[in-house]
Amino acid sequence: MIVPKFWAEARLQHIDEQARKARKKGGQVTLRRFGWSDESQEAAQAHAETRAREAMARVLAGEELSRWEMKRPYNGADGMPIREEIVETRGAAVVTRNSYGARCLNTPNVLFVDMDFPEGGPFRYKVALFIVLFGLSWSMGDVVGISWGNVMARLLGALIVTPILASWLFPLAQTMQDGAQRVALGKIRRFVQANPDWNLRVYRTPLGLRVLATHRPFLSSDPQVAHCFSALGVDPIYRKMCLLQQCFRARVSAKPWRIGVKTRMKPQPGVWPVRPERLAERAAWIEKYEAAAKRFAACNFIGAYGSGQEHADVEPVRVWHDELCRAQETLPLA
Repeated sequence: MIVPKFWAEARLQHIDEQARKARKKGGQVTLRRFGWSDESQEAAQAHAETRAREAMARVLAGEELSRWEMKRPYNGADGMPIREEIVETRGAAVVTRNSYGARCLNTPNVLFVDMDFPEGGPFRYKVALFIVLFGLSWSMGDVVGISWGNVMARLLGALIVTPILASWLFPLAQTMQDGAQRVALGKIRRFVQANPDWNLRVYRTPLGLRVLATHRPFLSSDPQVAHCFSALGVDPIYRKMCLLQQCFRARVSAKPWRIGVKTRMKPQPGVWPVRPERLAERAAWIEKYEAAAKRFAACNFIGAYGSGQEHADVEPVRVWHDELCRAQETLPLA
């Protein structure tokens, strides 16, 4: 896991006059690369220039590379370091502020798992609902004189109504089947029964469950992590981010729009670092956000499942996580 303190960028341009005059591909090559460092801004700039030179050499040798590296904080990054403001550090764990202003705990070796509840129903549920709606549209209408326009109108109507109805009906169906939480907890219980050495602390989040493994540290590349992710049905995007960033991540403060903070963190986009002249504007937004976030919890502790073991390297991260999230307090989730 890398969360650098300093960032810089370098741009290089190569012009092949003969190729440019002949309007051949490669006549002009311009690229941008970022650099980072924990030591100084100068070290970050030197790293950016080194990466830019290396990329230019590879492009001129005929390799297909992205010319323009994009500024991305975390989500969607292709293995780049986490580009977020460092709020606090304890040992190897780092709290950063993400692109929309919430604080996130990043750790290279303490396994966090997010289990999101279905929103609007799984794909098969929606397909079945679409077929039913389309069939009903024919049964309630005049099927004489079928035309392509008639068919397309009914198809379009079913496509529009399906996600709306699914968002209402699927939670009801889940409740009738003991609820999404019970389904998720059932997966957790079955997993620890099959893996008795594991110990999992479970937290309720606004849209699902968070699982923290306490019995030992893990690297994101550990095959046991992939096994756990598969068994608990973890979101594929989170799996990819854990591998690329070589860390695990948990949001430990509220999402702004859930706590009445309607404006976005300034300046936008919220990629770190920002220009010095915009820091005061950013600080004012953060002060407003943090004042509102004090009234909410990021997750609530439900219980522990498994061996009951807690590794000495995991314990301080668990304590910090629970403190930041206010997981033991009776506060609304956000």
